Amino acid sequence: MSNASRRVVALTPHACVIIDYDTGRTELRPLSGQPSRGTVVHVEPAVRTWGTTDAPAILPGWAPVPLRWRLAALPAVLLTTVVRTCGLRRRRFRRLVRLACCGRYFAPATARQAHYAVRAIRWASRAIPARWACLEQSAAAAVLLSLAGRRGEWRHGVATDPVRLHAWLVDRYGRPVEEPPDTSLYTPAHTPDGPGPALRDRRERHRRE
Repeated sequence: MSNASRRVVALTPHACVIIDYDTGRTELRPLSGQPSRGTVVHVEPAVRTWGTTDAPAILPGWAPVPLRWRLAALPAVLLTTVVRTCGLRRRRFRRLVRLACCGRYFAPATARQAHYAVRAIRWASRAIPARWACLEQSAAAAVLLSLAGRRGEWRHGVATDPVRLHAWLVDRYGRPVEEPPDTSLYTPAHTPDGPGPALRDRRERHRRE
């Protein structure tokens, strides 16, 4: 993959967000300064929230996860931690993105498998005394599914109002797995198939519906 293809230019109604999936650098530019290199993804307009979204007052309760999934989550979390920690710091983002796409040649996971993987990873990662955000969790969940011989439908995307990034898993129908409702505000910019395809998949699915 060339350097240009690892750059995603996410066009919002008022600016463009440049995401370099090689270095992890993210840059916000005015539309007049749109670069010519990289894969262009048009961010779907979001309903204005003025920087806020409604959140449930009560956290969801513990969801059951079979023991075999919890046990398998331990090496997946360990591997993700090693990949994140070892190596040059400036290449950390690139390493985690590649890890999240490691099972792309397997058969797609079922909805139940995807839910079990995300729940098991969140259960296993509670003891990690370090930053363990959506990128690490989603990458580890994709690793866990690959250990089971399944493809994790990983997504990394952009939302506006304000501009923010997020990483998550979806099921085979494109529905976010174990995510809050506002995840639908994010437009996918990168998938296991590379930059951009997820948006085309989403539009195709909407046409069928």
